[in-house]
Amino acid sequence: MSSRWFITGSSRGLGRALAEAVLQAGHSLVATARDPAQLADLAERYGGAVRTVALDVTDEAAAQRAVHAAAEAFGGIDVLVNNAGYGNVDSVEDTPLADFRQQIETNLFGTIIMTKAVIPLMRAQRSGHLVQLSSVGGRIGAPGRAPYSAAKWGVEGFSESLALEMALIGVHVTIVEPGGFRTDFAGASTELREGRAEYDAVVGATARRQRDYDGRQPGDPARAAQAILALAAMPQPPLRIALGSDAAEAIEAADTRRLEELRRWRALSVSTDFPA
Repeated sequence: MSSRWFITGSSRGLGRALAEAVLQAGHSLVATARDPAQLADLAERYGGAVRTVALDVTDEAAAQRAVHAAAEAFGGIDVLVNNAGYGNVDSVEDTPLADFRQQIETNLFGTIIMTKAVIPLMRAQRSGHLVQLSSVGGRIGAPGRAPYSAAKWGVEGFSESLALEMALIGVHVTIVEPGGFRTDFAGASTELREGRAEYDAVVGATARRQRDYDGRQPGDPARAAQAILALAAMPQPPLRIALGSDAAEAIEAADTRRLEELRRWRALSVSTDFPA
């Protein structure tokens, strides 16, 4: 059955792969980007099935206009994919506060703004699916990526709370946690700074590893798109899903370490209760 999709950050990377897959599967789509000229080929190939819209996800008024355009074009939105985002590499000490704010504005507040813009439509429909693109970095803090991880951990917490509310109006929430995929995210989209010598063992190593990793990531964007299409078709989708073998393995290892640490320090944790 055809669904009505809305994807942010559709011009490249996973967003572009998903936009292509959605249209090829016969769904309708509002594809957004800061520069909609980058989406012109989609309009040429798919005609009335797609609307291309200029959108900066940090602009509340622009988000409302884009959602209104989707409602006018297709009568509603069944699946919102909050995909737009980016992440740079640098140490906490050397990352300017303005860079922290900009990354958090795009990755976290962009997701919040778009989600809030779409909820009234989905509440009226009593149906819908909010797909929130997080990252393995939303579960595991990585050196050199503090602003990105701060934002993506925020997306995870926001989306967990959101899911409990949306369940009351028939709307699903799924947090998608990709690992390394062969997209522009690890290339020109990212500023990589090795930084000062004191942090080279972790921050410098992260920057060098990402440069070497570009083009050799295990994840296939086309297969990620098919996985998201499958999630959107599920009557009871998961709250969270890792995408990629690297993400699944890293998250499993990190969760095991967290559980072990919780158990190791449990006596001190519970010692803070009032005496029985």
